[in-house]
Amino acid sequence: MAEPLSPTLLPDTAVIVKNDVTVGGVSLRELAQTYGTPLFVYDEATLRARCAEAAAAFDDGVAFASKSFLCGAMARLAYEEGLCVDVATGGEFDLVRRAGVPASRVIVHGNNKSEAELVAAIDAGVHRVVVDNFDEIARLAKLVSPARPLACLVRVTPGVEAHTHEFIRTGQEDSKFGFSLSSGDARRAIETLRAIPGVTLHGVHAHIGSQIFELDGFIETVRILADFTREDAFDEVCVGGGLGVAYVSGEDAPSITEWGATLREVAREVGLPGTTRLLAEPGRSIVAAAALTLYRVGTVKPVAARTYVAVDGGMSDNPRPVLYGSGYEVFDVARPREERRQALRLVGKHCESGDVIIDEAWLPADTGVGDLVATPVTGAYGYAMASNYNRVPRPAVVFVADGTAREVLRRETFDDLARLEV
Repeated sequence: MAEPLSPTLLPDTAVIVKNDVTVGGVSLRELAQTYGTPLFVYDEATLRARCAEAAAAFDDGVAFASKSFLCGAMARLAYEEGLCVDVATGGEFDLVRRAGVPASRVIVHGNNKSEAELVAAIDAGVHRVVVDNFDEIARLAKLVSPARPLACLVRVTPGVEAHTHEFIRTGQEDSKFGFSLSSGDARRAIETLRAIPGVTLHGVHAHIGSQIFELDGFIETVRILADFTREDAFDEVCVGGGLGVAYVSGEDAPSITEWGATLREVAREVGLPGTTRLLAEPGRSIVAAAALTLYRVGTVKPVAARTYVAVDGGMSDNPRPVLYGSGYEVFDVARPREERRQALRLVGKHCESGDVIIDEAWLPADTGVGDLVATPVTGAYGYAMASNYNRVPRPAVVFVADGTAREVLRRETFDDLARLEV
């Protein structure tokens, strides 16, 4: 048996009432009725609060990691709250620009940037390009000139192994990202870039992984980067993103404010000049807890080992459990205060045994076919990694604020899925 869902896992404006939950002043039951299910519901107040928190915790140039959740409305919101927006592909760059974010507030990442992507970034005048490898430097040497300048950072691998899933560790030596400090490649990259006319190298960037709960790895990264750049007179040091969030009851993660304050204190201790901008790229910690996903129960199937409860979404709208074994909670929207006595495995509708949303879940005893359930903390890497596996259309996305819902991404249709057929 599990207690009722902890309100700490819900968006900031969530209110639990007798037979419903409201977010942004809007009923979840009414949202499901209006927009259907599955449905991503984002609390705009939570999004804005986390963006503003990041802008205050770090220096100008701190960026929203758009890979965590990108649509035009989200890109505009992050920009409005004072953040840059980082992108990792030409497609992300195109969408951010279409959303009205000035190129001067865009940071371009990627471990395999094409020449076309680099040309687009340079010609648009992006805020920074984060340079990842020597092949990229060779391309830049042909493209950049004093008349066609580039502002950049060098991505380095500091040799810090974050305590997280192996698929989302990126700071260790054995990584596809960045230049190794220990091998001397990072120093060689800096010297090569500085020799290219038109290049302004502002500093170094590191990213040690994702969904990190302990700040020790970030602290060690700041120490390493400060020591490595001590004689470079750089004006920026970026520690990347990766701050974790609580997905299930009992988990606890540092806030963005705590993250920033801790790293600023370390920067002072190690003698990083006060004029050096300390930057970061939060993504998950901005969007994850701002959203939840609504599903409708379709079948309840007791078998010898357990009970399977299947909903109308699954691995196509939340692949994280399949990819990383990620944990989530679930609650019955009409029974939010009831104890969750029914043990079950929450699964999706896809033709895969691995289509599991929550391996060991709990719902009220009376929850069954036709009921509306919700999984909180699904704002990061749900819609962003969504697929059309089994030709399932991607859900709609709504933002809620001040008692009003606005659809920012409509639900896909079968016609949308057939549009690429030739």
